[in-house]
Amino acid sequence: MPQPRTGPGYQPHLIAPEQGYRRLIDGALSYFRGPSEASADAVHFILKELVRKSVRETEELKRFPTLYADIVAAADQALERFRDESKRTVLRLVDMESSYLTVDFFRKLPQEVEKGGELSASTADRYTEGHFRRICSNISSYIAMVSETLRNTIPKAVVYCQVREAKQSLLDHFYTQLGKMEGYQLAQLLNENPMLIERRQQCLKRLELYKSARNEINSILWAR
Repeated sequence: MPQPRTGPGYQPHLIAPEQGYRRLIDGALSYFRGPSEASADAVHFILKELVRKSVRETEELKRFPTLYADIVAAADQALERFRDESKRTVLRLVDMESSYLTVDFFRKLPQEVEKGGELSASTADRYTEGHFRRICSNISSYIAMVSETLRNTIPKAVVYCQVREAKQSLLDHFYTQLGKMEGYQLAQLLNENPMLIERRQQCLKRLELYKSARNEINSILWAR
């Protein structure tokens, strides 16, 4: 007669009391939510500073203060969208760990046995200090395992959602908006710094004066 197969769910003798374990683990894992979101915020700050530094060092943009400001604003909005998506992703990773416990971890834990070789099921033994210490140790080990997993997966999620997107599509939305602009809107966007315009006009006047003086000198020389 074939032996009944053991289901993939929890086995009470492995992680009893199950609900107690779950509540303790859920409570511990909730502390990972804040640091997970903070990692997305930290990367957002770095990317924002990199964008601002890049824009500041682009000399050509200084001629167009309106375009300069619009590019910075568009980049900030895009980075905020990437950060929000990154936060949602890392929180999902934490919630995934909380929603389903890795039962194999508990199956591999050493079990208490009586002298006869049977698992101890004494009600009195379940409420001794030693039993509670074992529960604490098991949960601490499980949280450490989850922490190691999240330590590897959360940076990957942040890089994928923020760094990768910033490299590939930082100003895509801005370019789309540019394509929809009318001619007068583009002219306003390319409105140069008034001081630069005035300086260029002064240089043009001087250039015309130099050309006029050169022509006058040449005409005198040819007259001789």
